[in-house]
Amino acid sequence: MYYSMRYLSPLGPLVVVSDGKHIVGLWMEGQKYFSDTIKETPTEKESLPALQAAKNWLDRYFSGQKPESGELLLAPAGGDFRQEVWDILRSISYGRVTTYGQIAKAIAKKRRIKSMSAQAVGGAVGRNPISIMIPCHRVIGANGSLTGYAGGLSKKKKLLELENADMSCLFIPDKTASL
Repeated sequence: MYYSMRYLSPLGPLVVVSDGKHIVGLWMEGQKYFSDTIKETPTEKESLPALQAAKNWLDRYFSGQKPESGELLLAPAGGDFRQEVWDILRSISYGRVTTYGQIAKAIAKKRRIKSMSAQAVGGAVGRNPISIMIPCHRVIGANGSLTGYAGGLSKKKKLLELENADMSCLFIPDKTASL
């Protein structure tokens, strides 16, 4: 059985889902792939301890504190490759960014293989079911472009700004748009 709560964030409403013990989903309303890993409709139960812990974490995050994803019991549903990518996402420090290519290189090194596809990494990053807490917004294109955020690029930009990330070399892919 799954349980959920709505959280009103500066980015708009979020939906947080728990299996009763772990956080299994955090989505922005209308986000691409919204809750596709949850196979049943969750019951609203904001008082659930796991959801209260998530609320506290989000309150701290949006107030500018730096909570770590390791503070919560997270259980994203996905295969081994996706889990490997999401583990790397958890290691990206608050206010820092990395690229899809850097993650691909780290996985290739760990697996002792010559190379790994940055596009495959992008697919796993894009399917992250616990956004913000598993910080997929901290992954950018090799040239500094803000790409590939299921919640939308404007929200990715706002999250990075909230974290006081260095935005000076980052841009929205459209050549006419800039930060």
